[in-house]
Amino acid sequence: MNPLRVIVVDDHTLVRAGFCSLVRNIPGVEVVAEAEDGHRALDLIGEHRPDIVLMDITMPRLNGLDVAARVVENYSDIRVIILSMHPDEEYVLRALRVGVSGYLIKDAGTEELEMAIRSVSQGKTFLSPSISEQVAQYVRRMGEGTEELLTTRQREVLQLIAEGLTNREIAEMLGISVKTVESHRANLMNRLEIHNVAGLVRYAIRIGLIDMTH
Repeated sequence: MNPLRVIVVDDHTLVRAGFCSLVRNIPGVEVVAEAEDGHRALDLIGEHRPDIVLMDITMPRLNGLDVAARVVENYSDIRVIILSMHPDEEYVLRALRVGVSGYLIKDAGTEELEMAIRSVSQGKTFLSPSISEQVAQYVRRMGEGTEELLTTRQREVLQLIAEGLTNREIAEMLGISVKTVESHRANLMNRLEIHNVAGLVRYAIRIGLIDMTH
């Protein structure tokens, strides 16, 4: 039987190295690549076509949930397990709504990591036991039939605005025109009823797009 092929994505070098080491100790599983940010992760996923992606949520330039949404949309055979320090309902809800297969709290042990990898490889959904069943039920119930407030592209633009990039820098990074960026910025402010950049930054922090502790 071929080994399960895994890509590990985390912007903290030591954390990433730790998870790579843990994964390599699991029989029948191998790490084929590792990435430090969302854009690099997408490149490597397209290149290696792994079975599973283990990925942090909060990363610069492109966060893990938006990467996960693209993976789910473009690669139906690749499973995504989110690695997070956040057991909050809002984070778990957003993760399940974009289609991830697992949500693993970062203080998980080797046995829990192996269980997550085995479960999602079999088409199952895995949530860390530390996320209570009550929370899991709430997430499933609230997730059904609920629309995302922002599109994936709007969240991407919001994150880059909150990280302090100019309209021109955002346009160059995303391969769109400055005029399109300005349109996204205006639509964000209208939809969120926020009318200044400081407010957009506070909102981005609240929903986990950026982390001021980095």
